[in-house]
Amino acid sequence: MIILKIGGNVIDNPPVLETVLRDFAGWQGSKILVHGGGKIANRLMEKIGIVPKLVEGRRVTDRETLEIVTMVYGGLINKNIVAALQSFSCNAIGMTGADANIIPAAKRPVKEVDYGFVGDVNADCIAGDVLCGFLRAGLVPVLAPITHDGAGLLLNTNADTIASTVAITLSKAFKVKLVFCFEKKGVLRDPDDDDSVIDFIDEDLYSRYKSEGIITKGMIPKLDNAFAALRSGVAELRICSPDGLNSGGTKIMVNG
Repeated sequence: MIILKIGGNVIDNPPVLETVLRDFAGWQGSKILVHGGGKIANRLMEKIGIVPKLVEGRRVTDRETLEIVTMVYGGLINKNIVAALQSFSCNAIGMTGADANIIPAAKRPVKEVDYGFVGDVNADCIAGDVLCGFLRAGLVPVLAPITHDGAGLLLNTNADTIASTVAITLSKAFKVKLVFCFEKKGVLRDPDDDDSVIDFIDEDLYSRYKSEGIITKGMIPKLDNAFAALRSGVAELRICSPDGLNSGGTKIMVNG
C-alpha cells in the first residue's frame, strides 16, 4: 500500500493540489492520504492578530491556535480534499485522529520547550485494525493532523509524524511505501537551488548534513520521522515534489 503525505505549500496551490489528488486517485491498491496545512492556518492566525510560533519546524500550540488548526485542518482542508477525491471517483473518507479512536496521543511534556497542546503519538496505539476495516470496505482514509488524548482534549500533531506512525502500524499488514510530497524536488543541498536534489540519504549522511548546516529547520523533523519509519518496518520512503510523485526525489535509506 501507499501512504502519501502532502504539505502546506502543495495544499496552498489549487492547480498543484488538483494534479496531486488526481494522480493519487489513480493509484491502484490500498492507499491513505495524510495532509498538513500550516500555511492556511498561519494566514488565518495573522488576520486575527496571533503570531505563529515554530521551533525547528514544529508548531507551538496554545488554546487559540488549537481552535484554529482544528477548524482549518479537520474542517476546511480535510473536507475540500475529500470532495476533490470524490470528483476523481476516489471514495475518500475524511477524519481526524479522534474519529473512531484512530490516533490516540499524549500531550507533549514540557522540557526545554513548552509546545502547548501538541500530541505525541505511538505506532503501537494507532488503531490499525480500524484503518484496515475502512480499506477493506473500499474507502480511502484522508487523515487530518488532529489527535486526541482519550479524555476529551484535542491535540495538534505534526502531519509527518502521523504519516510515519500510521505507516509503521500498517507495515504489520502491508508492504508500505511512504511518500512525503512538498513544494521542493526533494532534499536539497542548497535551499536556493531547486535542482540541487540529494538523490539518497542514509543515517550517516543525515548526521553529516545536519552538522554542516545543509539540512536545517523543518527538514529535520521530516527526516527524523522518515528514519523512524524505515527502522520500524516501512519498506520504502521518498521525499519529492508533485512533479516527482511517481518517481524521483530523494530516497531515504537506513544504514546497512
